[in-house]
Amino acid sequence: MTKITGIYTPNIVPFNDDHSVNEGELRRMTSWLIGKGINGLYPNGSTGEFIRLSFEDRLRVVKIMADENRGRLPILAGAAEANSDQVLQACKVYADLGCRAVSLTGPYYFKVSQESIEHYFRDLAAKSPIDILLYNIPQFSNEISLPVVQRLALDCPRIIGIKDSSRDFPRFCTMLAQVKPQRPDFVCFSGTEEILYPSLMMGGDGGTIASSGVMPEVITKLYRDFLAGNHAECRRVQLMIQELIATMFAAGNFPEGFRAAVSLRGFNPGPPRFPTSPQELAKLEEVKGKLACLLGDCGYAEAARECELRRNGGSPDGPTALDVETIVRAVLERLID
Repeated sequence: MTKITGIYTPNIVPFNDDHSVNEGELRRMTSWLIGKGINGLYPNGSTGEFIRLSFEDRLRVVKIMADENRGRLPILAGAAEANSDQVLQACKVYADLGCRAVSLTGPYYFKVSQESIEHYFRDLAAKSPIDILLYNIPQFSNEISLPVVQRLALDCPRIIGIKDSSRDFPRFCTMLAQVKPQRPDFVCFSGTEEILYPSLMMGGDGGTIASSGVMPEVITKLYRDFLAGNHAECRRVQLMIQELIATMFAAGNFPEGFRAAVSLRGFNPGPPRFPTSPQELAKLEEVKGKLACLLGDCGYAEAARECELRRNGGSPDGPTALDVETIVRAVLERLID
């Protein structure tokens, strides 16, 4: 099968007011991303808040996106369930939907040994009907150590690669040195846009890049420029996006900064899936203003217009939904006190 390479987008999931998945907006976002030139779709990633969705909702997200995709791009579907039976159930569904592979984190919540983690992935690799991409994100799950990655890469053909979101560039380089010479086809993805270009320079194959759901044109340009050898342009773009990425991460509860940025590209992300305090909502609205100006500087006209309106003390449609909710919550808190 075709090797997974390039920019895969871990998209946000838009919600209706009752917190159900907004199918129409998810379909619109999927086709928009495909039209913008990304290399693959990545539903049920961290940016898609898979941990806040039910198992049924996670299956539904992939079904909707696979149906809208109609085979245009490969799909790497997140299948990081809390137990092996559900992982394999998800693998079966995603294989039947035509996904290219699934992404699996190390076990989360309980701390387990590296021996157990290795056995866990070997067992899944032996039973899975679809290829597996390991997902190392030690901030939120058990780390998959480099010796385990190396043994799994050499012994398990079903495990075709890894996305590393540890934010540890020396680890990424060491992994390349240990695995690539012995298994050149093993996919090594960066899950961190701040080191996307450096990881490509060292031999990485691309990345699952959350900001490509906000500015797919910019992130795919960086990847195409790398392939074309335009390294000065790669460095320029990599440095240009650093502040924008930091601003989205600084917006409060992840991934609300990314959802706010997506709204500036013309989509309706809907309400947060996780409760947000009035103070955090106010901070998010402030950050959204900064994001509008940063995205405007990247050449996005809709964001530039909102930036200009905010600088002049106005807003496109009067008070935003976040403004109204902040005011209502503040009033209720005063009444309760």
